Amino acid sequence: MHAIFTEPVRANIPWADIEAQLATLGAERYEGSGSRVRFILNGIRAVFHRPHPQKEADRGAVKSVRRFLKEGGIRP
Repeated sequence: MHAIFTEPVRANIPWADIEAQLATLGAERYEGSGSRVRFILNGIRAVFHRPHPQKEADRGAVKSVRRFLKEGGIRP
């Protein structure tokens, strides 16, 4: 959680760590086509693209995850 909400926005968080944190918070994960992965958290839905070929999320992805968590009622 700390890495996701750190300012300035980090661009080196391993995507696997983000997925693990979402699972810990109770988000349901559904595989989509290609690199798409869907999450549902407290009734809020989001679709993300797993980063490739690198394994770290970029700043835009981290901002999207932050927004998803906040909309799902999760605060840092």
